[in-house]
Amino acid sequence: VQLQASGGGLVRPGGSLRLSCAASGFNLDRYAVAWFRQAPGKEREGVACISARDGRTYYADAVKGRFTISADKAENTVYLQVNSPKPEDTAVYYCATEHYTPYCSSSWYILLPYQVWGQGTLVTVSS
Repeated sequence: VQLQASGGGLVRPGGSLRLSCAASGFNLDRYAVAWFRQAPGKEREGVACISARDGRTYYADAVKGRFTISADKAENTVYLQVNSPKPEDTAVYYCATEHYTPYCSSSWYILLPYQVWGQGTLVTVSS
Protein backbone atom coordinates (compact mmCIF):
# COMPACT_ATOMS: atom_id res chain seq x y z
CA VAL A 1 0.00 0.00 0.00
CA GLN A 2 1.67 3.19 -1.20
CA LEU A 3 0.96 6.77 -2.19
CA GLN A 4 3.20 8.65 -4.59
CA ALA A 5 2.95 12.45 -4.61
CA SER A 6 4.27 14.49 -7.51
CA GLY A 7 3.82 17.70 -9.45
CA GLY A 8 5.48 20.20 -7.16
CA GLY A 9 7.78 22.95 -8.36
CA LEU A 10 8.26 26.68 -8.61
CA VAL A 11 5.14 28.69 -9.36
CA ARG A 12 4.56 32.42 -9.49
CA PRO A 13 1.97 34.07 -7.27
CA GLY A 14 -1.34 34.00 -9.11
CA GLY A 15 -0.26 31.08 -11.29
CA SER A 16 -1.45 27.48 -11.10
CA LEU A 17 -0.11 24.03 -10.43
CA ARG A 18 -1.58 20.54 -10.18
CA LEU A 19 -0.33 18.01 -7.67
CA SER A 20 -0.92 14.28 -8.16
CA CYS A 21 -1.21 11.47 -5.64
CA ALA A 22 -1.07 8.03 -7.24
CA ALA A 23 -2.15 5.05 -5.18
CA SER A 24 -0.80 1.53 -5.51
CA GLY A 25 -1.80 -1.58 -3.64
CA PHE A 26 -5.33 -0.36 -2.98
CA ASN A 27 -8.23 1.28 -4.77
CA LEU A 28 -8.96 4.91 -4.06
CA ASP A 29 -12.67 4.24 -4.41
CA ARG A 30 -12.53 2.56 -0.99
CA TYR A 31 -10.75 5.16 1.14
CA ALA A 32 -10.80 8.90 1.66
CA VAL A 33 -7.61 10.76 0.80
CA ALA A 34 -6.34 14.04 2.18
CA TRP A 35 -3.63 16.53 1.33
CA PHE A 36 -1.47 18.07 4.03
CA ARG A 37 1.38 20.55 3.88
CA GLN A 38 4.30 21.54 6.02
CA ALA A 39 5.98 24.90 5.64
CA PRO A 40 9.52 25.50 6.93
CA GLY A 41 9.50 25.79 10.69
CA LYS A 42 5.80 25.04 10.97
CA GLU A 43 3.66 22.06 11.87
CA ARG A 44 2.04 19.91 9.23
CA GLU A 45 -1.52 21.05 8.51
CA GLY A 46 -4.51 19.72 6.67
CA VAL A 47 -5.29 21.24 3.27
CA ALA A 48 -8.15 19.24 1.78
CA CYS A 49 -9.92 15.88 1.92
CA ILE A 50 -12.09 13.96 -0.53
CA SER A 51 -14.45 11.18 0.40
CA ALA A 52 -14.26 8.10 -1.80
CA ARG A 53 -17.90 7.05 -1.61
CA ASP A 54 -19.73 10.28 -2.39
CA GLY A 55 -16.96 12.60 -3.59
CA ARG A 56 -17.63 15.20 -0.91
CA THR A 57 -14.73 17.59 -0.42
CA TYR A 58 -13.46 19.57 2.56
CA TYR A 59 -10.97 22.40 2.68
CA ALA A 60 -8.93 24.37 5.15
CA ASP A 61 -10.08 27.98 5.34
CA ALA A 62 -6.68 29.16 4.10
CA VAL A 63 -7.14 27.48 0.71
CA LYS A 64 -10.90 27.50 0.24
CA GLY A 65 -11.85 28.95 -3.13
CA ARG A 66 -8.31 28.59 -4.52
CA PHE A 67 -7.50 24.88 -4.25
CA THR A 68 -9.57 22.01 -5.61
CA ILE A 69 -9.22 18.35 -4.65
CA SER A 70 -10.50 15.71 -7.07
CA ALA A 71 -10.18 12.01 -7.79
CA ASP A 72 -9.83 10.02 -10.98
CA LYS A 73 -10.83 6.47 -10.11
CA ALA A 74 -9.76 5.11 -13.49
CA GLU A 75 -6.27 6.47 -12.88
CA ASN A 76 -6.42 5.62 -9.15
CA THR A 77 -5.11 9.12 -8.52
CA VAL A 78 -6.15 12.09 -6.40
CA TYR A 79 -5.29 15.59 -7.56
CA LEU A 80 -4.88 18.94 -5.88
CA GLN A 81 -5.36 21.87 -8.24
CA VAL A 82 -3.54 24.88 -6.82
CA ASN A 83 -4.83 28.17 -8.25
CA SER A 84 -3.82 31.70 -7.33
CA PRO A 85 -1.08 30.52 -4.99
CA LYS A 86 0.41 32.88 -2.46
CA PRO A 87 3.94 32.89 -1.02
CA GLU A 88 2.50 31.53 2.23
CA ASP A 89 1.41 28.39 0.32
CA THR A 90 5.09 27.44 -0.02
CA ALA A 91 5.45 24.05 1.66
CA VAL A 92 6.06 20.36 1.15
CA TYR A 93 2.71 18.83 0.23
CA TYR A 94 1.81 15.30 1.32
CA CYS A 95 -1.10 13.06 0.46
CA ALA A 96 -2.34 10.56 3.01
CA THR A 97 -5.09 8.09 3.76
CA GLU A 98 -6.39 6.56 6.97
CA HIS A 99 -6.86 3.39 4.91
CA TYR A 100 -9.88 2.74 7.09
CA THR A 101 -12.96 4.58 5.85
CA PRO A 102 -14.27 5.92 2.52
CA TYR A 103 -15.42 9.12 4.23
CA CYS A 104 -13.53 12.16 5.43
CA SER A 105 -14.20 12.50 9.13
CA SER A 106 -15.29 15.74 10.74
CA SER A 107 -11.71 16.02 12.03
CA TRP A 108 -10.04 15.06 8.74
CA TYR A 109 -7.29 17.64 9.33
CA ILE A 110 -5.85 15.79 12.35
CA LEU A 111 -2.71 13.86 11.39
CA LEU A 112 -2.78 10.98 13.86
CA PRO A 113 -5.31 8.65 12.17
CA TYR A 114 -3.52 8.68 8.82
CA GLN A 115 -1.59 5.47 8.34
CA VAL A 116 -0.32 5.76 4.78
CA TRP A 117 1.63 8.81 3.60
CA GLY A 118 3.18 9.81 0.32
CA GLN A 119 6.75 11.08 0.28
CA GLY A 120 5.89 14.75 -0.24
CA THR A 121 6.38 17.18 -3.09
CA LEU A 122 7.77 20.70 -2.67
CA VAL A 123 5.76 23.69 -3.87
CA THR A 124 7.57 27.03 -3.91
CA VAL A 125 5.55 30.17 -4.61
CA SER A 126 7.80 33.02 -5.62
CA SER A 127 8.11 35.69 -8.25
